Amino acid sequence: MAFIKEESEDMKIEEAFRVKHEDTEEQTKMHEDTEEQTDLLALKEEKEILNEIGEEDQHEDLQKTGTRSYFACFSQQGNFKVHMRIHTGKKPFTCTQCGKSFTLKIGLKRHMRIHTGEKPYTCPQCGKGFCQNGNLKVHMRIHTGKIYFTCQQCGKSFTRKANHDRHMRIHTGEKLYTCQYCGESFAQRENLTVHMRVHTRENSYLCFQCGKRFHQHRNLKVHMRTHTGKKPFTCEQCGKSFTRKLGLKRHMRIHNGESPFTCQFCGRSFTQKGTLNRHMGIHTGEKPFSCQLCRKTFTRKIGLERHMRIHTGEKPYKFAAVFISVKVLFLRSSSVSYS
Repeated sequence: MAFIKEESEDMKIEEAFRVKHEDTEEQTKMHEDTEEQTDLLALKEEKEILNEIGEEDQHEDLQKTGTRSYFACFSQQGNFKVHMRIHTGKKPFTCTQCGKSFTLKIGLKRHMRIHTGEKPYTCPQCGKGFCQNGNLKVHMRIHTGKIYFTCQQCGKSFTRKANHDRHMRIHTGEKLYTCQYCGESFAQRENLTVHMRVHTRENSYLCFQCGKRFHQHRNLKVHMRTHTGKKPFTCEQCGKSFTRKLGLKRHMRIHNGESPFTCQFCGRSFTQKGTLNRHMGIHTGEKPFSCQLCRKTFTRKIGLERHMRIHTGEKPYKFAAVFISVKVLFLRSSSVSYS
């Protein structure tokens, strides 16, 4: 009976582990800036290795003493040691390039793919590569068309629960993640992670062509397109290309007439949030851009830049004469008679 009870407890532990692993794998992000979840994703693979070591240890103990050793709720010492790192916070495996630490060796191994660019998992349908198998599995839902999670407020659908939960914060205004230094709160963990680097001065990713550093690997990848000229996102309607997916998304609003950003004062709608913010200055009277020489203020940065030409004497537009702005150039050129 004792043996049956022990085996039953082991099965419960294994089942609890399996469910946790599946939940974590489902929440794995496509971008590699959330390695906090990588350790959890790696547990199953590490567990298999530890099981092999543990079985050898158990066999050796059984041969020597005739009894099996147990550690709290773990049947193997290796699993117990890894588990204890949750309580102690110990992360013995550190990246030599950026200093990030991990609980498991395999977590570090997966993280290193960010620096090396290695993507061992490839989509059989489109050939896109991924650093982690979990990311490939989530990506495959694009091809299968499976939609698992739908927002009840706006109808937007998601292939991953984590994305659905993050999206819901737009509606609720919930900000779960707070900076311990300045108290600023964020709706998403990755935004807090990026913000924290303002305090720690951490810039891990270096462009070897111009020396510029970035907080996130994906930002470095986008930046590299300025050197290569690569614009992978193309509008199917007019053929215009963009370096970023967001650029294409914003551009598409021109074709579909979408204006998602609405002024709360006058009801006017805009295709971009930045345009709405500038428009709001009309109602609030706010002029955040100030000339350091004469203290004149402007609602837009470009207004200040044009004004500065008065002080600097810069005249960038030429048309049989030099003009201080495009507007003046246009007015003068339209009044010229070519007869």
